[in-house]
Amino acid sequence: MAEYRRIEEHAVIGDMHTVALVAVDGTISFLCAPSFDSPSVFASLLDPERGGRFELAAAFDEPVHKQLYLPDTNVLLTRFLDDTGVAEISDLMPVEEAGVPHNIVRRAKAVQGEVPFVMRCAPRFDYGRATHSIERTSDGVLFISPRLAMRLRSSVPVQIEGGDATARFVLRGGDTASFVFECVSDEVSRACGQPGYVTEAYKQTTNFWRAWAGRATYRGRWREMVVRSALVLKLLTSERHGSVVAAPTFGLPERIGGARNWDYRYTWIRDASFTLYGLMRLGYMDESAAFMRWVEARCAELAPDGSLQVLYGIDGRHEVPEQELPHLDGYLGSRPVRVGNHAAKHLQLDIYGELLDAIYLYDKYGSPISLDLWANVRRLIDWVCANWRRPDESIWEVRGERREFLYSRVMCWVAIDRALRMALRRSLPSPAARWHAERDAIHEDILTRFWDPERKTFVQSPGAKAVDAATLLMPLVRFISPTDPRWLSTLSAIEESLVADSLVYRYRIEDHSFDGLPPGEGTFSMCSFWYVECLSRMGDVQKARHFMEKMLSYANHVGLYGEELGPRAQHLGNFPQAFTHLALISAAYDLDRRLSVAGHPS
Repeated sequence: MAEYRRIEEHAVIGDMHTVALVAVDGTISFLCAPSFDSPSVFASLLDPERGGRFELAAAFDEPVHKQLYLPDTNVLLTRFLDDTGVAEISDLMPVEEAGVPHNIVRRAKAVQGEVPFVMRCAPRFDYGRATHSIERTSDGVLFISPRLAMRLRSSVPVQIEGGDATARFVLRGGDTASFVFECVSDEVSRACGQPGYVTEAYKQTTNFWRAWAGRATYRGRWREMVVRSALVLKLLTSERHGSVVAAPTFGLPERIGGARNWDYRYTWIRDASFTLYGLMRLGYMDESAAFMRWVEARCAELAPDGSLQVLYGIDGRHEVPEQELPHLDGYLGSRPVRVGNHAAKHLQLDIYGELLDAIYLYDKYGSPISLDLWANVRRLIDWVCANWRRPDESIWEVRGERREFLYSRVMCWVAIDRALRMALRRSLPSPAARWHAERDAIHEDILTRFWDPERKTFVQSPGAKAVDAATLLMPLVRFISPTDPRWLSTLSAIEESLVADSLVYRYRIEDHSFDGLPPGEGTFSMCSFWYVECLSRMGDVQKARHFMEKMLSYANHVGLYGEELGPRAQHLGNFPQAFTHLALISAAYDLDRRLSVAGHPS
């Protein structure tokens, strides 16, 4: 099997239009261009032979690799340390305020000694399905595929080998060589071809990120990790549309060799409330407002019956058809590799609670919502009142039989509850009596049909014995007090069944037929942060701090998280995952505040 770099051995750079993954050996192993959800140009992370890559490295025999971000930026440094010299690669993607987007700037530098370097730019367009031609230019090469042309500008001579561009060169102490990989357009070509572009892009991009990170109002414990999470969220935010992708990758497995390999390059309604909460808590009101405009546009596109779709393209498009890419081997042989996401057609009732919580939070802490949005909220809540009893696929997007899930039921309660709160606070017109009756009926249904009186725990679905990590959100969305006896006994059941030290499984059911997929997956990192916040809210701040700091140790070398952790703490699933970083921000914010109130030292 060809060599794979592990998921956790990557950092990310981006320009709020797309993201590239850069491995610790200097290889760009993943890039979709020009947008998050465009076909891939580099995807060696999913197939080293057919995926495509952009290698740039010091050609030492056995170098030690170090990788780090410039503090409070998304500008990446990758170092190569050897007895004979020290080399450094700087990687960035200029943002619109700092140059021209849609290009990657790479600068190689000999820090010490005489350093040999190698470069290979080997794009494979359209998920590795399209052929391309290559033409030499005055300062590099031009790659031309049927749908996309990319230009590589180089300050050192390059050779053409098949469809790839290569170079070998030597730099001496302090010397640099630069490469700019750009989507071809007149605007980009003019700007990137100017003398001094690389130096200016480096300076302006660094200044942009430091200024943006400096706007964060958070000054508490674990600030470095909280700000890094905020920087990740900003990278995953579409500058053009205001939406946030769940992750910038597709096809990375939740289990090595397994079939749980999804495409996360879209915007989930579910993430809306968590995203708005996280951004507003850190003081990023402009980003919150932009995402809210995107949310409002989706509410203006409700189906005739008043229902919403689970997820959308970053531009709001409704169609994201799922297909398999059988020509790609998949990460460490994990197949099939999928693009698109069939979950867009699911019934997931929980999204209505998450959406209304987002609208409620923004209306309360941001700006009052418009009357047009309220009219759509009324349609949506009427739909929830008529449909909350239905079985669905719920938060975990099961691909087996639909069931009545506790989490969906709770979030339907949240949807109606938040609408009632807004109507009362803003004196907005509503059928309040009917909404109250349905909200209370949901509450009664949960207490009677989802409560196991023998085990004294809320269960995943009526009649089931399994508990579910999504239940950890019950006190966080204020359905139940974090110190209520029913909640405390439920938390004990979750700890017994799902918690392994600080790590939390989403569910553990021997018969996985209910989710329609083969068994086997890691612990879910966002669930671990939910667990920390539950402990914090119930007042057990010492235990919460202990597990918080353990979870922070599972971040990779530059502070990033995938969706899951495997048995050897390897990162699994798409990377980096917005939901995990949002959960980290929320847990850190709540726990830091309670530790300070209780007088605990920093």
